[in-house]
Amino acid sequence: MPKIFLISSPSGGGEDSVIEGLEKKLPFNRVITTVTRDIRSGEKNGKPYYFVPIENFKKLIDKKSFIEWAKVYGDYRGCEKKEIKRLLKKDLPILWKVDWQGVVAIKKIYPDAIAIYIAPPSYQALENRLIQRGRENLADIKKREKFTKEWMKKKHIYDHIVKNKDNGLNDAIDAIYKIIADRAK
Repeated sequence: MPKIFLISSPSGGGEDSVIEGLEKKLPFNRVITTVTRDIRSGEKNGKPYYFVPIENFKKLIDKKSFIEWAKVYGDYRGCEKKEIKRLLKKDLPILWKVDWQGVVAIKKIYPDAIAIYIAPPSYQALENRLIQRGRENLADIKKREKFTKEWMKKKHIYDHIVKNKDNGLNDAIDAIYKIIADRAK
């Protein structure tokens, strides 16, 4: 069975950038999460998410179709059982981008999954990154503040903590690559 790696960081922590960097360094399968948020520019259904209306997501919850799901930043997101079953049939490491709630839920089902927290330098650094990105307005960032600060206190649930300093993305990618290369054997 392939090794499962959980990649986790609050919005602005660098998890998408790290995963993009890892794609250039090693082969892996990425879990495609089902979400209810709007599709952003450059996205399409199935890359990087499956986008569904909230009514459909709630039906999937009722059918117990998810391994894990949560309401994060006002939107629902989760991984359908059929998605992880599809990837477990393949022979490559599995990268699964999740929030801290997902880490807790997944570790109950897959206790050998390796959870990696991408640690931002500070909450202020996260906020600055989000502002610079220009996708969220300041009001949205402030709405997320409580959840984000709570997330940053959950480091104890992770197997590895990798710092993603400002201007240190390549160092974070290299550190996570080493973890995956060492542990995927």
